[in-house]
Amino acid sequence: MNIKNVLLLGFVCLLLCSCAPGVSGRSAEDRAGFFSGLWHGIIAPITLIWQIFNREVRIYECFNNGILYDLGFFIGVAGNAGTSFYGGCRKRKNT
Repeated sequence: MNIKNVLLLGFVCLLLCSCAPGVSGRSAEDRAGFFSGLWHGIIAPITLIWQIFNREVRIYECFNNGILYDLGFFIGVAGNAGTSFYGGCRKRKNT
């Protein structure tokens, strides 16, 4: 393993740790909005794995403001699916 791979692996580990969800501090008065929903949708795959180790962590925020949170969450999750499916498609070279 060269130094470039070690640094890349360290960066990926740091990035994944920074996305780790926490236990929600939201309440009925302080509801999650569009951007919180977007962020929760983006980190949903990491949150799903994190939930195995911490039962208090949830993917979806219960105290949200309704349709805007849902829209942000949907866009975040759909963005994850779109990038993972696009990565598998490659054009073949005709030789």
